[in-house]
Amino acid sequence: MHINSHFAVGVIFASVLNYFFNLSLFEFVLIVFFSFICDFDVFFAKYAKDHNHRLLITHSIFPSIILIIIGYILTWPAFILSGISYSIHIFIDTLDWGTNLLYFQKKQIGFKLLISKEEFEDLPQYLARYKVPASYFDEKYYSNKICLGIEIILFVLMMTFMLGFALEYIFVIPFYFIGLYFHLQRHFKLKKIEKNNNYL
Repeated sequence: MHINSHFAVGVIFASVLNYFFNLSLFEFVLIVFFSFICDFDVFFAKYAKDHNHRLLITHSIFPSIILIIIGYILTWPAFILSGISYSIHIFIDTLDWGTNLLYFQKKQIGFKLLISKEEFEDLPQYLARYKVPASYFDEKYYSNKICLGIEIILFVLMMTFMLGFALEYIFVIPFYFIGLYFHLQRHFKLKKIEKNNNYL
């Protein structure tokens, strides 16, 4: 799932919590922040096996466990909830491509709904068909109507929950569009590269 959709899930989660616990601005932002921050590990993909950022420890369950433990030690509920927010991201990612849930296995675990068993087992062969390997994943995602439908549904739910339960924090919404812009410009850039026969 894309970072903007994880952001939307974070806003939904934080908005519901705000209804029950009347979160401060810092607590609200903290919970939303931890709902998507682990996707920034893409900048460290070169250190991961097969350059797959989802095989880094940041895409395992351990960071969320650490956050929850720290929250209990500090008796700070917002940190505990932030750990839960982080873990929601990790479990959602098991649905599309899978994630290195337990880390030490160094392999992706999950339903992997966007990739067949055959493709997963012989991934290098499929990646070799593209000028940029990332184009394979990009094409699979954007050609899947379910993924696009989920993105739309999450946006609608995000706006609904925010307007209903956390209207005072509506100003965080522009960050959703920043994430969306990032993925769309990357999508069109990859499409352009794949169509460009002169790309080296």
